[in-house]
Amino acid sequence: MKQYLTFLIRCFRLSFVGDGRYYAWMFFLSVIVLLGINAYCKQFVLGLGVTGMTDQVSWGLFIANFTFLVGMAAAAVMLVIPVYIYHNRELHDLVIFGELFAVAAIVMALLFVTVDLGRPDRFHHLMLRFNFPISMLTWDVIVLNGYLVLNLHICGYLIYCAYRRREPSKLFYIPFVFVAIAWAVSIHTVTAFLYSGLGGRPFWNSAVIAPRFLASAFAAGPAFLILSLQVIRATTTYNVPARALLTLRNIVTVAMSINMFLLGCEVFTEFYTDSAHVASARYLFLGLEGRHALVPWIWTAITINTIALVLLYTPLSRANRYLNTACVLLIAGVWIEKGMGLIIPAFVPTPLGEIVEYKPTLNESLVSLGIWAFGLLVFTILVRVTIPVLAGRLSFDRPYEAEPAPAVQDPMEIRR
Repeated sequence: MKQYLTFLIRCFRLSFVGDGRYYAWMFFLSVIVLLGINAYCKQFVLGLGVTGMTDQVSWGLFIANFTFLVGMAAAAVMLVIPVYIYHNRELHDLVIFGELFAVAAIVMALLFVTVDLGRPDRFHHLMLRFNFPISMLTWDVIVLNGYLVLNLHICGYLIYCAYRRREPSKLFYIPFVFVAIAWAVSIHTVTAFLYSGLGGRPFWNSAVIAPRFLASAFAAGPAFLILSLQVIRATTTYNVPARALLTLRNIVTVAMSINMFLLGCEVFTEFYTDSAHVASARYLFLGLEGRHALVPWIWTAITINTIALVLLYTPLSRANRYLNTACVLLIAGVWIEKGMGLIIPAFVPTPLGEIVEYKPTLNESLVSLGIWAFGLLVFTILVRVTIPVLAGRLSFDRPYEAEPAPAVQDPMEIRR
């Protein structure tokens, strides 16, 4: 226990050590976090009236981000599967970064749920009235917190073993890895069931909501990891194999193709059948009774997702700049599609036929940005501590060695 506490203290101290770029990045994120805290304090005092949500549209930007981040957290499994099931050794050392990202994403998702509560100080009343196993909300609380604990255990154990310079015992982490694979699928499936199980919102009553959630998550999550790994490769001496990025690129391409196909199936079903419940879909894609706030957003998402998919299918994406462009476009497109494009239309029109549009307020946006900044802060610190341990520059029997300047790498090509 003494050695483990020493390990935690050394990691804590190391999180404050870095070059000018590291300090600038951390300062920038800290400022955004403070702005978000200030905005949330205002919301806590004045209530949810400072947001754009109303009685008609009771879920907004907070739940949209929550839905997106749950999928991003689940996408960590896309690194685990090739390594532990298909024995892809090139991704073995990179699994830890996927798990670290899952921890940060779940923390952000839980924070978005917290700020969406009108009276978070009364949250304990929900804990005392769990309607298990009937309530899908109860299932969601269990799977999200369980997934967070699983990833914390896997990451913490592997990093501590590297710090102690000893081989990890497979008994203490391999079973948890396979449980995490199934758990990752379950967290997004349960979240999808939260929506599709609400009979009063016909827009969500579709059997493909869960597959769409998983497909989009397994596209956006690895896309974010591609960008993160390239930043790590450019700013540190940690070796990120080019073939690992190529493997992630292939995963993103397949997952995004499935997501676009499922979206097309949804659009066909809604508009070809022209049922009585097509109003929400019509509002989203075409506008309804002169109201069309989301129409530019969803068509922007479809356009940039299509451009990203075309880039991924062509040899252009072997060049870093085109691969990065495709990943950025894909992440933005999936955020719009799974966030504002999925949550808001279900409330418009209301069951009474009212058309009340939703627009996030500045205060709401600042709270959201603050949570995103906090999550990136957590992820940055976790990566900052992990790299020296994995590289052998921080261990129990030697003081921390400063990292040498990274070598100049070819920024143009991802070679086989």
